[in-house]
Amino acid sequence: MINFRNNRKNRFKSNGERNFRKRSINGHKSQNGFNASSEFRIRNVNRNNQNASKLIDKYKNLAREALSSGDKILSENYLQHADHFSRILSLQETNKDINTNQSINQETNQKIDDLKEDKTPNITDEAIGND
Repeated sequence: MINFRNNRKNRFKSNGERNFRKRSINGHKSQNGFNASSEFRIRNVNRNNQNASKLIDKYKNLAREALSSGDKILSENYLQHADHFSRILSLQETNKDINTNQSINQETNQKIDDLKEDKTPNITDEAIGND
């Protein structure tokens, strides 16, 4: 009698013995042969590469379009986004003003210190009259 269990043991190959490329975790093939440790990864996928003033204009235009199509809720949502970016822009401007004021104050203090060092009277024996 033949033992079929012994034949079944080697029927399937392990993953290491198969000759095909494995798919990534999400099931998609990797494009162009780049792997996850490649230097060509996309970074900051969800971040906008525009500055705050452009984003304010963008969301105000979207709000105007949503309001003209009759969607008040979406329009308010876009206006809240525009308000958020306007606050960011104002914070950036105040930080910029504070930094410039601090650098101006540092420069003036340095100039005052330099002037004080240069204008200190050098009293010598000749100026007093002692020979």
